Amino acid sequence: MFSLASLLVLGFVALTNSQYQPTWKSIDSRPLPSWYDDSKVGIFIHWGVFSVPSFGSEWFWEQWQQRKLKPFVDFMDRNYKPNFTYAAFAPSFTCEFYDPEQWADIFNASGARYVVLTSKHHEGYTLWPSKVSWNWNAVDVGPKRDLLGDLANAIRKKTNIRFGVYHSLFEWFHPLYLYDKSNDWKSQLFVKAKTMPELIELVNIYKPEVIWSDGDWEAPDTYWNSRGFLAWLYNKSPVKNTVVVNDRWGSGIACHHGGFFTCQDKYNPGKLQNRKWEDAMTLDKSSWGYRRTANLEDYLSMEELVSTLAETVSCGGNILINVGPTHDGRIIPIFEERLRNLGKWLSVNGEAVYESRPWTYQNDTVTPNIWYTKGGKNAVVPSVYVFVLNWPKNNQLYLGAPVLNSNSKISMLGVKDILDFKKDATGGIMIYFPQLTPDVLPCQWAWVLKMQGVVNYQ
Repeated sequence: MFSLASLLVLGFVALTNSQYQPTWKSIDSRPLPSWYDDSKVGIFIHWGVFSVPSFGSEWFWEQWQQRKLKPFVDFMDRNYKPNFTYAAFAPSFTCEFYDPEQWADIFNASGARYVVLTSKHHEGYTLWPSKVSWNWNAVDVGPKRDLLGDLANAIRKKTNIRFGVYHSLFEWFHPLYLYDKSNDWKSQLFVKAKTMPELIELVNIYKPEVIWSDGDWEAPDTYWNSRGFLAWLYNKSPVKNTVVVNDRWGSGIACHHGGFFTCQDKYNPGKLQNRKWEDAMTLDKSSWGYRRTANLEDYLSMEELVSTLAETVSCGGNILINVGPTHDGRIIPIFEERLRNLGKWLSVNGEAVYESRPWTYQNDTVTPNIWYTKGGKNAVVPSVYVFVLNWPKNNQLYLGAPVLNSNSKISMLGVKDILDFKKDATGGIMIYFPQLTPDVLPCQWAWVLKMQGVVNYQ
């Protein structure tokens, strides 16, 4: 039997007297809850049965069985008996070292303000005991525990972090989905039996404040009943006032409708956008899931990570930084090291990131590798922040965008002294960096200047 919420989502009950109707015009009119724009930094977690082979990527099953790519076929032929099935990996998804409290500590130390866990990837395996994923979930096979619920509880013990879920609308090999696909989306057996009941379970039981939808691109939003679900989510759900969603709700919908825009993986336009957006990116340059074959050069350096963060927030985006845990539940040391170092950097420079807003300029008009933000709604004194990715030669930095006067002040976050600067005839300014030895540098990667009394602040 479907609950009332299920019937609403499936379009069987009219959404009368509701603020948001199941139309894109109405759904797109909902203001994005302010917590999301203020947060700026999130953590993405790709974890599932694909973490067992941990070869190639989280698309292992599809690349092996559907596309039959040679590296995946050869890997299976070398290491597994004939007729081995993907489902046979599930008992090895043991998670014996999974400690959600430790994960929450790492994410909290990273400075992230929200966490998004893959509740179900395209393989269909759910990390919670879904009633519509019998024997293909983390309680029935594998670790025999509610992985999602345990992490949600651990995250919510932290003061500054919100919990969210990624959910794939489709599944590569589910027979009902394949039937609907062969029927040119004229039937909705999979949506009614699987996709929508799962989403409703997730919302009603775990109350995620982010729903990061994916796996939408093959079918139209009318097949998925996306607008019906979102109207219910915004009007009737237990998270209706705080939840945020992305834009992946059907073919042709991404970058056009929904909540914040993701457009495509690792979306980073490098310029200010008209709509709130997010750069979902990963520390392993080649995979979202854990890979045993990754080499050191496959991981983003701290310089690359901080540079991406500066570029993203300057252009009004959020950054969602992905890690892929192992099959036994560990976040490997290089991921932990990157996240903890990011947290150390944010502990110095966070006021230029959290609650910040794009300034008139995103880049400097003269000097490259410079990004700007300005103070947000709670800023006591209007300030412009300058992200300097490379320490300037001779400790002298020339900027063309800010206009200053004799009452303006420049400081470096983490350094007490006020910096000297000089204007030239063209209106540009030369800033003199402090003479600092390595032991007193406020941070190791990128430095942020704070400018007060900027004439062209607006």
